[in-house]
Amino acid sequence: MSDFRLSALCAGADPEIWFPTAVPGTEVYDREVGRAKAICAGCPVRARCLDWALATADDFGMLGGLDPSERRALK
Repeated sequence: MSDFRLSALCAGADPEIWFPTAVPGTEVYDREVGRAKAICAGCPVRARCLDWALATADDFGMLGGLDPSERRALK
């Protein structure tokens, strides 16, 4: 991963936040994802993170403010 992560708001956050454990489509999942999205929303490198996730086809966790299914929809 490139240097952009050093400027990311997630750099100091608990890694568990980025990997929801609940079933997609449930209220619990929405809450879990909502916490990550709130951090991503204000991140200065969100667009670069999303570009990286799409370029590498990373299909796990929250990246660039999107969950895996949202990223797949962009392809």
